[in-house]
Amino acid sequence: MRPFTFVILGAAKIAPKFIDAARRVPDVQITAVASKSMERAEQMAGKYRIPKAYDDYETMLIEEKPDAAYICVTPNDHFRLTMMCIKHHIPVLCEKAMFQNSREALDAFDAAAKEQVFVMEAMWSRFLPPTQKLKQWLAEGRIGQPETVHTTLGFHADPDPINRYMNPALGGGAAKDLTVYTYEQTVYIIGEPVERVEADALWGSSGVDMTDHVYVRFPNTIAELVSSFEAELSNKIEIRGPKGYMIMPDVNMPEGCALYTPDGTMIESFTDTVTQNGFTYEITEVVRCVREGLLESPVVPWQTTIDCAKVFDQIDASK
Repeated sequence: MRPFTFVILGAAKIAPKFIDAARRVPDVQITAVASKSMERAEQMAGKYRIPKAYDDYETMLIEEKPDAAYICVTPNDHFRLTMMCIKHHIPVLCEKAMFQNSREALDAFDAAAKEQVFVMEAMWSRFLPPTQKLKQWLAEGRIGQPETVHTTLGFHADPDPINRYMNPALGGGAAKDLTVYTYEQTVYIIGEPVERVEADALWGSSGVDMTDHVYVRFPNTIAELVSSFEAELSNKIEIRGPKGYMIMPDVNMPEGCALYTPDGTMIESFTDTVTQNGFTYEITEVVRCVREGLLESPVVPWQTTIDCAKVFDQIDASK
């Protein structure tokens, strides 16, 4: 079987992690990188031994005809570039948050369905072994029916109003940087249909949401999600049931998790000693899905991205 080829749209700081991960996956190659700046594209291509560099995204797609494209620009341009890839029938793996609102999400997935193109948000955290371990413990009934979930993720972000965190023109804000993790990880791990979502936010002087609070009602579980650019939060997901509770530190990039009795006695812990670069799992999933002719991943389905984008709608409406 010939190698599976990726091109990279954007020379962002996250791109080197993707490049390293792709080289750890058998029979995967990166053939080109594009940026709005040829200088940046050539620097990345030279540093990471990528064969070609472009200063025009569409030219790269047309000339390279890759098996898939990895989009890692700022969120404000995710929709445009996703639609560009779909137009050229090139499967997409796009960094999170994939879209800024539900209109973008619905339009993109409608186009993907019409053109029969695979599209996936790069929610790599869902594939990580600690995330999978929590789902396993829940399936085994280790804490009984989960009743409450608290998911928190927060840090003091760079206050410079022109950076990607604080600049609304770049798709800045806690929602698209942090709440995308707290929401999408929580609904994946709990695995129940979402019945109701309520979201609110505190807004900063630059015009982005600084702290988000999201309430999620499942049939049997209530979840509270808090993310912030202004507070150092505990960065964990804690799930409690009648038979005990479990905690996974670092909800977005976990390395382990633990299971406790109701009185706080640890009865089991798990540490991921295998993963060297967590992006390998999502890359492997893209290759599998594209080669099998799937349009979406069962781990990160389109509806997940749409539902999260609807949370962004609520947050935007709170301004």
